[in-house]
Amino acid sequence: MVRKKLFFAMVASSFMGGFLALGGFMLMQPNPEPIVIPAANKKTDRPAALTSYQLDTTAFVVPEGLNFVTAARKSTPAVVHISTKVAANYNMEQNPLYHFFRDYLDEEVPREKRQRSGSGSGVIVSSDGYIVTNNHVIDGAEEIDVLLNDNRTFKASVVGIDPTTDLAVIKIDQTELIAMQWGNSDLINIGEWVLAVGNPYTFNSTVTAGIVSAKARNIDILRKNANDLSIESFIQTDAAVNPGNSGGALVNLKGELVGINTAIMSPTGSYAGYSFAVPVSLVKKVYVDLVEYGTVQRALLGIRIGDVNAKLAEEEKLGVNRGVYIASVGNQSAADLAGLESGDVIIAVNEKPVSNTSELQEQVALNRPGDEVWIKYIRDQKTRDVSVVLQNSLGTMEVVKAVNRLTLEGASFEDLSEKELDKLKLSGGIRFKEIGPGKWENAGIQPGFIITMIDKRVIKNIEELKIYLDTVKGDGILITGYYPNGEKVYYGIAW
Repeated sequence: MVRKKLFFAMVASSFMGGFLALGGFMLMQPNPEPIVIPAANKKTDRPAALTSYQLDTTAFVVPEGLNFVTAARKSTPAVVHISTKVAANYNMEQNPLYHFFRDYLDEEVPREKRQRSGSGSGVIVSSDGYIVTNNHVIDGAEEIDVLLNDNRTFKASVVGIDPTTDLAVIKIDQTELIAMQWGNSDLINIGEWVLAVGNPYTFNSTVTAGIVSAKARNIDILRKNANDLSIESFIQTDAAVNPGNSGGALVNLKGELVGINTAIMSPTGSYAGYSFAVPVSLVKKVYVDLVEYGTVQRALLGIRIGDVNAKLAEEEKLGVNRGVYIASVGNQSAADLAGLESGDVIIAVNEKPVSNTSELQEQVALNRPGDEVWIKYIRDQKTRDVSVVLQNSLGTMEVVKAVNRLTLEGASFEDLSEKELDKLKLSGGIRFKEIGPGKWENAGIQPGFIITMIDKRVIKNIEELKIYLDTVKGDGILITGYYPNGEKVYYGIAW
């Protein structure tokens, strides 16, 4: 009995202690803040209308460097929409960048009579009307129209083209335009935010964002359209780029131009994740050359090169796994005269490291013939330096004069250089550079043929060719000329 009373006393004291502890804990806690619920409308007992609610944005702060608004506002007025009319017989499909055109074709019209049109983008880089775009945007165009961001439209003329970088400069007769500021593509870092500004699918002034995912990227697309002198050192981004964006701006978050959007990697022709832009360092060099000289002053080392990899490094005992391997050196080239040899590995140009051929080509292309550059290279596993005076494509250090070009009836022509005229012992002539479907091809003329006379009249250059052909509409013409092997040939064409 005593044990039973003792047990109940212990249980009662335990409950009492627990209640006292819980009560003390609750007394020590601060009063909770009341939950505020919007009151119902007293007249209808319905909730207050949410449309009148305004978000307090002062509580949200965009991290510094991630606000795209300023860059978009500064860059869009300087990006234009370019529309072209292309010669009906011009074979644009030969251009590997053709898919960037918005090519509107009436399928019911016979191919040879179709009126072709294309479009792309461009960037105003000078307030007096100079615009940079891609060469493939205006390739073969007979008419070029430029639509500004303020909806004004102007006719444009071609200042110059450079197929080796897929760049071109056109001009409209207008002043006091909003021009985009030049940036510095050398300072762009992988992982940095950039904006692509252009006119995809004719949606004017479209802005997309992405990051720089790689630099000095070679996708081997220009070599098909140009030649071994083509330069591919693209900035790779994941900013969305589609047909119509070609020639548009790649800008940093300051709204400065850092590249010209040029290509995409896609199995369908539409954006699939990667886009490529020509770096502005190269764009600016090409732009200045085309405006000042009418042609790009291409500086060359005169070597055949390849990327260094682990296998090559082991086989040749190079002692380095990155750099540019010299496979051969041209006789009397800039590299030859400076003492560079096959087997050397170039690792820097003017103190700027180069780890692959794209980086080397870009750094050399920023110069002109006659410029001196310092090359750092490795020979016999020892690092050396040498000064190299760059040459032009003719093997001299002189400025190259612009070659006059013309596209007519599906074929493109160019004047011969003085050196070529001397070699062929001609006083003048016009060469067929490319021939597409049309009268010239139907007559059997092959690329490389040089016109020297039409109807026994000497034709020295493209200007004389245009003037004469304008006077013989509806007549037959007899063309006299030579092929590079010296064969003299005559062609009759119904003009």
